[in-house]
Amino acid sequence: MFVLIWVTLLCSVRGITANSEASVRRTWHCQSDYCVNFYENITAEAGLCVEISCLFTTSSYFKPTNLVWYKCESSKSRCGESDIILHTNNENKVQSGFRGRVSLLEPRLHHGNCSIIISDLQESDSGSYQLRVEGRGPGEKYTYTVAKTNLSLTGLKQKPALMVPPLTEGQQTTLTCTAPGLCPGSPPNITWSWRRGGEEDFTITGNITGFHTENLTDFTQRHSSTLTFNPSAEHHGTNITCKISFTGDTTTEETMTLNVTSIMKECGDHCGTVPWAVAAASLSVNVLCLVSMWLLWNKSKKVKPNQEDRTYMSLQKMDTSPEYDVIIQNKHG
Repeated sequence: MFVLIWVTLLCSVRGITANSEASVRRTWHCQSDYCVNFYENITAEAGLCVEISCLFTTSSYFKPTNLVWYKCESSKSRCGESDIILHTNNENKVQSGFRGRVSLLEPRLHHGNCSIIISDLQESDSGSYQLRVEGRGPGEKYTYTVAKTNLSLTGLKQKPALMVPPLTEGQQTTLTCTAPGLCPGSPPNITWSWRRGGEEDFTITGNITGFHTENLTDFTQRHSSTLTFNPSAEHHGTNITCKISFTGDTTTEETMTLNVTSIMKECGDHCGTVPWAVAAASLSVNVLCLVSMWLLWNKSKKVKPNQEDRTYMSLQKMDTSPEYDVIIQNKHG
């Protein structure tokens, strides 16, 4: 009885939301005791993913055990068995082109959540999607023919996020390129290329690339690539391009011009004078040391004794020179 009252209330909302905002707001569509709620029109970009948000209700005696999603032409009121893109109980019934690309966000059907996510989108995925619920008995099946959700695919417009820190000549740095979208499914291929002016792409030697996947939730992932290298003067003014390739030949790229700061420029006008000043100071110290050593040696060789200083005595020499070769200190005075 409670379920029947809830369904009646949900169906009463239908007259309010199913207006001009139906393509923007989720709308309840009811037939008898069976109601489904989703966006009537969804737009997504090829190469990425899309979530088809969905809620459903059934009659009080119907206990859903399986969920089936179809994709078919909008002109068909009821999709057929060959149109299945998701079957929670039989993967073999799913079209080969959708296997592994469609996931149910909430496997517990008693919560009434029928939302799915489709990854690795292709332009051929455009079309109408329809929901069906199945119970335990052979006759317990219900297809929500009252409404479908329409998916429209466009070309990929989003670009990678390319992060380039300040570059200084000779200082190792790392560039980061992050793919657009936070989608599960097949990881994209991320490549780096360089170009100077009108020249062809070239590779910088000694660079290191790495691919990273960050699992944010059970159904969201962030894919990125890093490029580590030592900037030099020849890299200044070159264009760095990060290219993302998704399944189905869908690509997008971002290009930036590198601005490498020279070490000489960073020092300013003092860079040219500092080395010469250091060399001149070093030479002056060396010369001063040599002169001091010569003076000390020469002084110790030729010293005139003080006749009144009784703390010293001298050794006699054969000649009459007042100079003495050796001076000996008399400790006793």
